[in-house]
Amino acid sequence: MDRFSLQNKNIVITGASSGFGHHFAGVLAQAGASVVLGARRIEKIRERVEEVNAAGGKAVGVALDVLDADSIAAFLDAAEEAFGPIDVVINNAGVESGAKTYAMIDEEDWDYVMDTNLKSVWRISKMYTERVVKSGQKGGNIINISSITAYRTIKGQFPYAVSKAALVKATEVMALEGARFGIRVNALAPGYILTDVSRLLLESDQADEFRKGIPMRRYGEFEDLDGPLLLLASDASAYMTGSTIVIDGGHICSEL
Repeated sequence: MDRFSLQNKNIVITGASSGFGHHFAGVLAQAGASVVLGARRIEKIRERVEEVNAAGGKAVGVALDVLDADSIAAFLDAAEEAFGPIDVVINNAGVESGAKTYAMIDEEDWDYVMDTNLKSVWRISKMYTERVVKSGQKGGNIINISSITAYRTIKGQFPYAVSKAALVKATEVMALEGARFGIRVNALAPGYILTDVSRLLLESDQADEFRKGIPMRRYGEFEDLDGPLLLLASDASAYMTGSTIVIDGGHICSEL
């Protein structure tokens, strides 16, 4: 059997209405997984579900607010009702605070970013682990989406960078503690990837300067994440836990 196959795997994705999560849904479904897409923008979710199903995949969409514990519980319930026990949780939902330094940001912005990017990951992972243990399910798999900002420092991305750095450490601790339940926990840390949000910056007047800092001299595309994603979501990574895979064109090892 192909260890990279996702046949018969039930995978849930948070923040799936756009960006990485939107792309991941198609990649995972194409590899054979049944995918459950969660986000607040339910119309966007429905559109993506229609696209995935039209392409021969299996997908459902469920309204999800990662800041609300009841919403998370309902999301996980719906995923199990649709496709059975959850094999993989992808904690992708995340927000930024805009170009603000630590001296500029207010407490409300700080809480919103940290609650979305970090607290929600703990809450969803905790609820998922409880379900795995209670059901007697044979293990589980959690994939957290971090960022290159966990490793490289740039002004004006506080507290986003702080939340993503904390997520790398959370991944390691969760892997250590989740192993007793057969739950693997790993993370992806993308570098500069061209998205609808980042395009404004990466195609601006500053684009050449940003690009020069990347050894491969190009920005990443969504497709550059496909291989690492399929590795972590499949049984091909059965002996991996506590790892963060950086996909950044060599950016974190570039010269000062």
